[in-house]
Amino acid sequence: MIVKPAALKPGRRAVIGMGLGLAALGLGARSPAGAQGQPTLYFSAIPDDDETRLMQRFSGVAAYLERQLGVPVRYVPVKDYAASVVAFRNDQIQLGWFGGLTGVQAQLAVPGSQAIAQGDEDARFVSYFIAHESTGLQKSDGFPMGARGMSFTFGAQTSTSGRLFPDYYIRKETGEAPDQFFSRVGFSGDHAQTLRLVSTGAYQVGALNYTVYEKAVAEQAPEVATTRVIWQTPPFPDYNWTIRGDVDARFGEGFIEKVRAALIGMTDPALLESFPRKAFIPTSNEAYQPILETGRALGLLD
Repeated sequence: MIVKPAALKPGRRAVIGMGLGLAALGLGARSPAGAQGQPTLYFSAIPDDDETRLMQRFSGVAAYLERQLGVPVRYVPVKDYAASVVAFRNDQIQLGWFGGLTGVQAQLAVPGSQAIAQGDEDARFVSYFIAHESTGLQKSDGFPMGARGMSFTFGAQTSTSGRLFPDYYIRKETGEAPDQFFSRVGFSGDHAQTLRLVSTGAYQVGALNYTVYEKAVAEQAPEVATTRVIWQTPPFPDYNWTIRGDVDARFGEGFIEKVRAALIGMTDPALLESFPRKAFIPTSNEAYQPILETGRALGLLD
């Protein structure tokens, strides 16, 4: 799929790495070796949920990978999407569970890096546009033109499903930039916060990762009582595991493929629910070419 937005105005570029040191990342100095003299594999994930839930989600994943790989594995929390890419670039993490856009940013930042696995759902991901019940907007197969003049929130500024493709489709369907079509445009920071802000009416409309909304529905979260899905985007590639290309030199020949096999072999439903995904499947950098082209068209990638 090749996505080429027409008549796009340059957006703000995602500046990766400027002014972000170890303190900003929340990362201290790290020894390259584990307690037994083995190198430690550090991984992180884009913070698309609150920090407490992220720690709960990924502690079990770290333990699983440690058993499968035979090396110490540690999960490293980061404060925002950009910080995950900075940590990857600076070799503070060697493996990342990235969104589509942050994964491409990581691959550009560290030549030789590879997208090695994605969720079964990630080859054809979608964003939901949701609205507060007071708007009167209803679900439609077409873009919700009735949202013109309302307030709107994206998620994080470099989120694939919370910003990149919602931004692209707003422009494609309306012929206008988001701040022209909507009366007020904000960035919530993550998908769960987008849902909260729309549920309270702080913003009338928002765009978010569809799995976050479906999970909220399944858990009967109070936020779904005052919100409704009004539109979903066409599918696009999204989340992926990306690994630095130099890990074979550090952990031994074939380590990249060993990590890929461990991820694809993750079948424990409790671990998969951490993402949440049904399964992981192989992928490659080439699968994310639509992200690269759309990100450049919107001015989010150089």
